[in-house]
Amino acid sequence: MRIKRSIRSFLLALAMLAIPTASSAAIIFSIAIAPPPLPVYDQPLCPGDGYIWTPGYWAYSDDGGYFWVPATWVLVPEPGLLWTPGYWAWSDGFFVFHEGYWGPRVGFYGGINYGFGYFGVGYEGGYWQNGAFFYNRSVNNVTNVTNIYNKTVIVNNTVRNIGYNGGEGGITARPTAQEEAVTAERHIPPTPIQAQHFQTASTNAQLYESTNHGRPAIAATMKPAQFSGRGVLEAKAAGPAYRPPNARSSAPGSVSAGAPRPETSSAIHPNSNAIHPNDLPPVARSTPNSGDTKLDQKNQQEQEKLRARQEQERQKLQQKQDQEHQRLEQRRVSSAERQQVEQRHQQQTQQLEQKHAQEQQRFQEKRPGQKR
Repeated sequence: MRIKRSIRSFLLALAMLAIPTASSAAIIFSIAIAPPPLPVYDQPLCPGDGYIWTPGYWAYSDDGGYFWVPATWVLVPEPGLLWTPGYWAWSDGFFVFHEGYWGPRVGFYGGINYGFGYFGVGYEGGYWQNGAFFYNRSVNNVTNVTNIYNKTVIVNNTVRNIGYNGGEGGITARPTAQEEAVTAERHIPPTPIQAQHFQTASTNAQLYESTNHGRPAIAATMKPAQFSGRGVLEAKAAGPAYRPPNARSSAPGSVSAGAPRPETSSAIHPNSNAIHPNDLPPVARSTPNSGDTKLDQKNQQEQEKLRARQEQERQKLQQKQDQEHQRLEQRRVSSAERQQVEQRHQQQTQQLEQKHAQEQQRFQEKRPGQKR
């Protein structure tokens, strides 16, 4: 059965969870549309000692769809606690949101790479010692805190900006034995200021995906619930694989964290799910190997010319579609008109990819030196 809960229900759940508990994180929402990819953004300066970074995430409203809850620095409720971020996960045909919590150790958060110390497992942004929090300067923007250290963190960024576990395109990570043990430990739900931060985000039209198309104007803040002034940063870009809601499938089938996605050649099978040229896989590349070095070099040069031209055509179409998006924003058109535009964009993108696929196929059949 599909569960749909409004923002009011979310805040009520936070209030009910105000007492520390040893149970697992609360399930807040269950919907059928996959959340957008995480936007690309920077981290504002840490306000001072005792603040811990909490990543941004996509929340959901029955009335407006997905909206971005900005990343922010939060004053820890008590020394010794760390933040386990919330995450979306595919479960029984729906995407379910598991609420974040405070605890002595960081638990499972879906294997999601939120960045800034939260790289899918545990937390590399700092640690507690003798009642003081020490910040890892290599992953945090900290200049005005007392205790700092430098620890280089090597991160596998093959799978980037994916904001959910399981389902089509989701992370396949599962809890380790240690993370399972954390589930049974004492947890403290989001603090009142975090609830206020969420509520403030839910009333800001700029943060809804229907307005920002995956690139929120307020991506991160220096302090919770303060959405203007110093320390408020906009997203640098939407997630690389961003697609509008009507193009995001909820069917199962996922990719492994740390494992590269297969790059299927568009020269054979065009991507029917691509809406914009930026959604397409890289233009196919092959290495000629006829045994004739000079001939192979000539073939390679011709192929690179074709690839360069095709990339330019993709960029030109992407710019044209971006301009249409901007005009839509200025006119504040209806959802129905937006959908029509996106359908037209999808058709344009597929036609371009089909054209490029045919060109690649003809080149392979008639490349210089190839027998006809």
